[in-house]
Amino acid sequence: MFSWILALVLALALWGLAAAYLWLVKRKRTENHHGLAALAGLRWREFSQIVRQAMAEQRNLLPLTDSEDADRGTSSDFLLQQHEQRWLVSCKHGRAYRFGVNAVNELASAMGLTGAVGGLLITEGHVDRDGLNEAQKHAIEVFDERNLWPLLKPYVSNDMRQTVTGIAQREAARQTGIAGLAALTIGLLAGMGYLTMQTEDASSNGVSAPQATAVVSTAVVSTEKQNSADAPPVPAEAGKAAAATPVDAGTQIADPDPATLLRYQQSVSKALSRMPGVVSGIWVTRSTLSVERSGDDAEVWPLICQELERYPALRTARVQLNPRPGVEEAVRWRQCRTY
Repeated sequence: MFSWILALVLALALWGLAAAYLWLVKRKRTENHHGLAALAGLRWREFSQIVRQAMAEQRNLLPLTDSEDADRGTSSDFLLQQHEQRWLVSCKHGRAYRFGVNAVNELASAMGLTGAVGGLLITEGHVDRDGLNEAQKHAIEVFDERNLWPLLKPYVSNDMRQTVTGIAQREAARQTGIAGLAALTIGLLAGMGYLTMQTEDASSNGVSAPQATAVVSTAVVSTEKQNSADAPPVPAEAGKAAAATPVDAGTQIADPDPATLLRYQQSVSKALSRMPGVVSGIWVTRSTLSVERSGDDAEVWPLICQELERYPALRTARVQLNPRPGVEEAVRWRQCRTY
């Protein structure tokens, strides 16, 4: 009896530690990754408006009263003011940006030309360590892939925010379930090991060997049945099964109302997240789907089109295929069907 209590305590302890990491650490990283992908799918005007709103509410940085001064700089730079002091905000919209010392020095030079007392570098890309050190010397604050999503999250649309957080929560819940099965398996193995040690000690002290063997055999059979019943499905098969699920008649609406269209889009996002080679699909606008993938175009594109073409209202949607992690490639825009 003590061996199974020990196994239960060990399994619960391991599961608690894993769940704490998955929900407090991993979930935030997942949400940040998909949040940056959603921001990158916005148009420049939408992105810059969100940045201006965040700066006004969080930093009290407001547009200049002098319209001529406000128009200075490049299309991605604009001036704001705080207590009559100018700040130069540089927005580099896109996840492919990589900044170092030279880019920071260029922003510092632009600050001198515009009379700004400070600057902000805002991008979904990455600023390296040398660039961060150089930014501190010139009173430039950096918001990049590490901290941009928490800054802009309160100012994006409710649909985008709920989609991103929903993906992160579902991923954390799935991984927590897998961690629970793994913790249970480890606990059972530990309990069986302890029981085996006790059986060997009892045998050496004169306990009947057939009786000890029967106890161990019963424990092994119970463990095998539990593992067989709780074994998680193979991800690739689950993705193919989800893609092959037939569509009900109710989904064949060519011009649905907004609520029905949103339901279609959510169904597509859930189906894509279960497909092999596809990490997630987020609708950044009514007709634009941003796809995070781990597989090659030739592998994932037919699966994406197969899912979109189930819904007449989504067959002509624009699909933004984002670069795979660690692969140097450009963002690609495609359509399964044209008008």
